[in-house]
Amino acid sequence: MKKLLSSVLLSAALFGGSAQALANEIGITPQATYQLTQQPENKVLFIDVRDPVEIMFIGFSDAVDQNIPYLMVDRNEWQEEQQRFRMERNPDFVSQVEAALAAKGLDKDATIITMCRSGSERGLPSAEFLREHGFKNARYVVDGFQGSSIKEGEQKGFRTQNGWQNSNLPWQSKANSDKIYRSGK
Repeated sequence: MKKLLSSVLLSAALFGGSAQALANEIGITPQATYQLTQQPENKVLFIDVRDPVEIMFIGFSDAVDQNIPYLMVDRNEWQEEQQRFRMERNPDFVSQVEAALAAKGLDKDATIITMCRSGSERGLPSAEFLREHGFKNARYVVDGFQGSSIKEGEQKGFRTQNGWQNSNLPWQSKANSDKIYRSGK
């Protein structure tokens, strides 16, 4: 097992991917995602699955086709232990993804890439959820939009490593009003 893990880590170092992406077949790096979205007539649906309020404060990339939240903040229920509002799954997530595919002339067999803040709480689960609902080529951006938190040192707690933003990929502080999710739209 130790030898296998060493080989995965070595491969990750040699090929520029993260060990997490290699270990998880549905993970895709931010750089590979960007390259796919830049191909002429790409057959990819790239969706930001964050709550639109989060996007408003953290930033957005126009490489994304659309913002379709996977989990939405329920501002009526505070979770004391986690020190945050409860998150609930968007009940229309699948139908909204289907509509976004249709608008781009794609079907359920197309590659769908989801991106959240860090890749773990909504990115991977949203891709798995889509796969469970027949979207066999759903993937997620490893390390998400903002990346992982630094664990030690004076930057401890800041998201200054990996992810979309820290890979020098295009992003802006303001969301694109044509792509941002709106209730009832």
